[in-house]
Amino acid sequence: MSVRTRLSVVYGTLFLISAGLLVGVTYLLTVRAIDSSLGKPLVQVTYRGDGSTVADPLNGVNMMATAQREVDSELAARKQAVLDNLLRSSVLLLIALGLLAVLIGYVMAGRMLRPLHTVTETARRLSESTLHERIALKGPQDEIKDLADTFDRMLDRLHRAFDAQRRFVANASHELRTPLTINRTVLEVALAGRRNPPETKALAEVLLGNTARHERLIEGLLLLAKSERELATAAPVSLPDVARTAVDQVEVPPGLKITTDLDDAATFGDPVLLERCAVNLLENAVKYNIADGRVEIVTGRADGDAFLRVSNTGRPVPPYEIGRIFEPFRRLRNDRTGSAEGAGLGLSIVAAVVRVHGGTVEAVPRDGGGLIVTLRLHAPPSSA
Repeated sequence: MSVRTRLSVVYGTLFLISAGLLVGVTYLLTVRAIDSSLGKPLVQVTYRGDGSTVADPLNGVNMMATAQREVDSELAARKQAVLDNLLRSSVLLLIALGLLAVLIGYVMAGRMLRPLHTVTETARRLSESTLHERIALKGPQDEIKDLADTFDRMLDRLHRAFDAQRRFVANASHELRTPLTINRTVLEVALAGRRNPPETKALAEVLLGNTARHERLIEGLLLLAKSERELATAAPVSLPDVARTAVDQVEVPPGLKITTDLDDAATFGDPVLLERCAVNLLENAVKYNIADGRVEIVTGRADGDAFLRVSNTGRPVPPYEIGRIFEPFRRLRNDRTGSAEGAGLGLSIVAAVVRVHGGTVEAVPRDGGGLIVTLRLHAPPSSA
């Protein structure tokens, strides 16, 4: 139950308990009052020794003992009727007032919780691009106002943190790319020079390879930082088109075969990030393959969602390694990455891209060796 419903139930229960106690106490007091006022007999008879009776001088009425018992019985019956009527009316009134109390409690609880709904709606609406908004709750300085003010102060800190992150990524992108670009240019000039000895050219080739690897590492880190942020661009995306573009960008070694089965699958998101995601999956499938192996890429729709599946042949993948391959700087082996095979950021970027799009990514070992990676993304409302 919601907080509003629970508060209404609590209000109604407390009212019923209090009203029930009030009815019980009133009933007992009424019984006591009736007994005290009607407890004495209306006729008092005094018997003599010879069997004759003398009327009480207080009432001046001479009645027999039988009349006295009839009067007492009639009074008892009327008293019980009055008490029954009082109890029945009190119970009915108690039920009616209890229902009214629950209704009033429900309305009042809604009014009291309205500021919390404002806080919730604002928190749900906020994102990285709207962190400048504030709740700015108006009203008395109570607990709910304190909560809203605390939330606003937290948003201030988050806004400053996100701005600092944006500036850091922009500065890091410039500061890290510039020296690597200069180094690559110098090395390319050294390789192109005819007067340089072969040893210098060999060293330049080694350094140029290391520079290229560092460039890929920096590009991957920057892309990973961008992928974990909110989408800056969102548009309808066709997964078959993304898959075709990714296949055109991936370099396929001789003997390796790529097959496609591209059914219609539309989603909504950043086309560049989704394309990078598909490219990373294909590059991973090509890199960790076997001679004369194959890679299959499939798109389609299932359970109302769009999916993209990439499977490849390769060495058998232990199930315990599946949970770690989406971590940064991890490859399909037990050690940390550090060789020229890659930086281990490909699947981490895939997981970050899918997560920011609100989808899921799943990897399972393929029978006979290799891996099957499936991305599930929400279909746009118009095509669902």
